[in-house]
Amino acid sequence: MLTLENINFSVNGKPILDQVNLQVGNRQHIGLVGRNGSGKSTLFKIILAELEHDGGKIQREKTKTIVSVKQEMPSGDISPRDFLLSQDTVRGNLLKQLEEKSDQPELLAEIYDQLISIKAFDAESRAAVVLNGLGFDEKAQGTPLNNFSGGLRMRVALGAILFQEPDLLLLDEPTNHLDLETSGWLKDFLRAYSKSFILISHDRDFLNDVADDIMHLKNNKLTYYSGNFDKFIDAYTIKQKNLEEYNAKMETKRKHMMAFVERFGAKATKAKQAQSRLKAIAKIKFMPPDKDDPTACFNFPNPRSKLSSNILSYDKVSIGYGNVTVLKNISGLVMAEDRIAIVGANGNGKTTFAKFLAGELKQKKGTREVHGKLKVGFYKQDLFEKLDVTKSPYDFLKDMVPDQIDQQLRTHLGGFGFSGNKVFQSIEDLSGGERARLVFAALTMEAPNLLILDEPTNHLDMEMREALISSLASYGGAVILITHDRNFLNRIANSIFIVANGSVTQFNGDVDQYEKAIQSGRRSW
Repeated sequence: MLTLENINFSVNGKPILDQVNLQVGNRQHIGLVGRNGSGKSTLFKIILAELEHDGGKIQREKTKTIVSVKQEMPSGDISPRDFLLSQDTVRGNLLKQLEEKSDQPELLAEIYDQLISIKAFDAESRAAVVLNGLGFDEKAQGTPLNNFSGGLRMRVALGAILFQEPDLLLLDEPTNHLDLETSGWLKDFLRAYSKSFILISHDRDFLNDVADDIMHLKNNKLTYYSGNFDKFIDAYTIKQKNLEEYNAKMETKRKHMMAFVERFGAKATKAKQAQSRLKAIAKIKFMPPDKDDPTACFNFPNPRSKLSSNILSYDKVSIGYGNVTVLKNISGLVMAEDRIAIVGANGNGKTTFAKFLAGELKQKKGTREVHGKLKVGFYKQDLFEKLDVTKSPYDFLKDMVPDQIDQQLRTHLGGFGFSGNKVFQSIEDLSGGERARLVFAALTMEAPNLLILDEPTNHLDMEMREALISSLASYGGAVILITHDRNFLNRIANSIFIVANGSVTQFNGDVDQYEKAIQSGRRSW
């Protein structure tokens, strides 16, 4: 279906892809992994002919369709259902011909045969299934796109390519705009997909569930591994160990040869041999194994004082905006070492609940009581999106906590991977992951007792997610977490609060049991 041979691509002389080879056949489910900035999205653009490669050859079967989510967010008065149907241009053209040639019965049979072959008459029901799986009920499916948020319209864009069922799907972080419930539906859809896809994702559980093969893009090279993500990790770890052993042998050999050169190089009888060994030393190729990225670090300071077990409680609380009540008559408490996952479909009030717990949204009714020494660090997307990019990390932190001395600021920034000149670099020049780390650094500067994290893994690649999990595991305060990353939830949360139907209830089980309850349709909340 698709073959890439020795593809090269550079930007301003800097290589992004070097001698990349890729072959995709029928019904291949491939996970494409690699650090942010490694070239994964660039590879997609080259496959789609949106970028011209510098060298190599691409072969595509003309009869096969390759589709990816469009960059433009769908909008307008058209409904999600009609938008999906409009993407099937072959069906649209045939239906148009059916109307235009209604007076030519000899052509109608041929047109009907073509419509049947592309399943044109069940298109509306297929569109409804996809949209329902992505969280649009029957009413929403007929509502104009302009009435939806950007996140929901991105879901429609994803739904459009799923509906088309191309021979090769190119999916770039498709779960970014999905909640846990909708991610589960997408996982089932992709597992059952009868054609091929290449999936870019940093969600290891999602990759484990849907990918049969892994392609790893690192140092401008693409390497194939058979099996899901866990099998890739096993093989990759062994490979790195072998590289270390190989390098150790090469270093021993190099030292032995250098010792000979140093010992006999000055002797006329040995000079020729010494020169020969010098040439051999120059040809020794080392393959350095990967080392942990020193920039993928999150060092959360532990709370300076240990609080009593009950740090926050709320009773018969109603919260919302203006005249709209989002959550009603909710009661509960947060303990000093809780690890709480807030789950529920998007739009049900998870972020609203988080804002209330953080003290940013005052209740309409009921009471909220907090420990007198409670400090809260609240990670939210608008902090990330509203960063003043003209400032440096140092200046940003100094503005947040002006009473801190220079060395304290520098030391704290160093714990989040900012050292040397990076401390005074413009935020505008930082990557998405670096900006996210900067926000984490700011909200933990005063050692909070409670961290409330609303989608903290956005903009973080897999290595950075692992670093964040590791830091949270050793953090001495309470954590409240909203995320669609199931692996993240499984490794951090020890209790689950479900936000649904205008209320908040505790789920009696773990994240896996919650997902199974969703899939089985058993809703006990």
